[in-house]
Amino acid sequence: MEKSQNNLLAFSAGVDSTTLFFMLLEKEIPFDIAIVNYHKRKEAIKEVEYAKHLANKYNKQIYIKDCFLDDSNFEMNARNCRYKFFEELSQKYGYKNLYLAHQLNDKFEWFLMQFSKGAGLKELISMPKIEKKEYFTIHRPLIEMSKEEILEYLHKNNIKYFVDESNFDTKYKRNYFRKEFANRFINEFKDGIKRSFEYLEEDKNLLFEKDWTKEDKLYRFKITNEKIDIKKVDLILKELGYILSKSQRDEIIKRNFSLVIGGVIAIDKNEEYIFISPYVTPKMSKQFKEKMRKQKIPPKVRGYLIQKSK
Repeated sequence: MEKSQNNLLAFSAGVDSTTLFFMLLEKEIPFDIAIVNYHKRKEAIKEVEYAKHLANKYNKQIYIKDCFLDDSNFEMNARNCRYKFFEELSQKYGYKNLYLAHQLNDKFEWFLMQFSKGAGLKELISMPKIEKKEYFTIHRPLIEMSKEEILEYLHKNNIKYFVDESNFDTKYKRNYFRKEFANRFINEFKDGIKRSFEYLEEDKNLLFEKDWTKEDKLYRFKITNEKIDIKKVDLILKELGYILSKSQRDEIIKRNFSLVIGGVIAIDKNEEYIFISPYVTPKMSKQFKEKMRKQKIPPKVRGYLIQKSK
């Protein structure tokens, strides 16, 4: 774990993030905290107050974000809201490391959900212990601890925490997998699951080495075949903070890797390479267009290059 001063903990006052808060204190890791209030539960106000109490008691800076979301695609929109918040804090205050309290049950639940839909290795094995992102490095120190072990830690140390009752509502797919499959399986086979994830992470890292070039936010890689190429596009977009849906992946292949995703990401190609960049549309002179044509830079990423050169 990083002992620099540039650490931010994503805090919710729940079981996992409260455990991580006190474990970071024990290890004398300096950090500040960020909490998001979605205003969906009465307890949310108490959770924010508890976060304020801990920040005051242990001399931590606290950042609070209010996100007002409807029920449509709530989980995805909530994730987007909080990650945007973390990115803003990172850019404004220089936080280099983001600590997340994901634990073994979270990782296994995700594995089962992806497995049930039909997924490749990259999609099945998520939540690595350390993960480089554009604005910060994510750390997950609890990823090898089960929920049962985390609860034991809290009870042993008589630490207050809150329970989000919505985590038991099986109308959410993740909760269904947790209740019906994940918890019991981990309780019986925890050590084997930990070892399996270690081996799978090693295999994944060998298979998915980054073989693309990058200049700021312009990416380029050599065309191979559509199955491999769409995997690389998916990985690059995740690095840019954009999560592709299955329909978007299908559309990229259908459009032969030449389109704009969500109005913000340009994907285009020439005879040899696929290019990815933010999508911008500044005015371009004839001279610039001709220069790009000679360099075989496809049209959809040219706007980013002219903006970058200013």
